[in-house]
Formats: sequence, C-alpha cells, structure tokens
Amino acid sequence: MPFDTQLADRVRKLLSRRKGFSEKRMFGGVGFLLNDNLCCGVLRSQLILRLGVDAAEGALREYGVRPFDITGRAMQGWVMAGPAACEEADDLARWVKLATQFAGSLPAKEKTRRAGRGKPAGA
Repeated sequence: MPFDTQLADRVRKLLSRRKGFSEKRMFGGVGFLLNDNLCCGVLRSQLILRLGVDAAEGALREYGVRPFDITGRAMQGWVMAGPAACEEADDLARWVKLATQFAGSLPAKEKTRRAGRGKPAGA
C-alpha cells in the first residue's frame, strides 16, 4: 500500500523552511530528516514520530497513537499516530513540533557537519 501523499505534503509544508531539512524514501514511505537525523515520516496512513523515550511514553496515552512496530518489535522512543490523531492542522503541527524538538536535540550527523549544514550539539 502506498503512503498517504496528502499527509506527507502536510508534514513537508510544516518542515520545508527549516534549516537542515531533507526527506528520503524509506520503509515503503517517506522520512523527514533534520540535520540527517530522522525526525518523522509517513508510512501508509500513519504519521511516524521520533520523540524520545519519555515523550513517546506520554504520547501513547493519547487517542490514535500506538507504538511504532512494523517488525514485531516496537522501537523505543518512537510512536505511530493514526489519521484521527493528526487530522486537525493544530494536532499535526503539535506532533511535528515535538518530533523536531527531539531531532533538534541530537547532534548533527558527521557528514552534515562536514558539509557545514549543521552544528554539533553544544557548538
């Protein structure tokens, strides 16, 4: 099943003006990266979010959110938000903001730093 291109377009619109933004086709969907760190993505009709362990645990208490598990083993610090959880523009913006805050707290990948597109944490 192809990924939801409308959801991907909505996420892209929220991220496209950010410095260090890129996207990449992956896991049968599309991933959105900040300084080469995966931040969020779209797989089928689900929004995939990298939030970190604590924020992911909190997110799992929200309606329409479940563990990110496509292999039979849930990935720690990641969740999947279903269509109902990100249907409203404000909800989608909040999820994407949480994911970008976490991705922004990570050090830029080495190749990004060498290219001058990002700074290492603490720089």
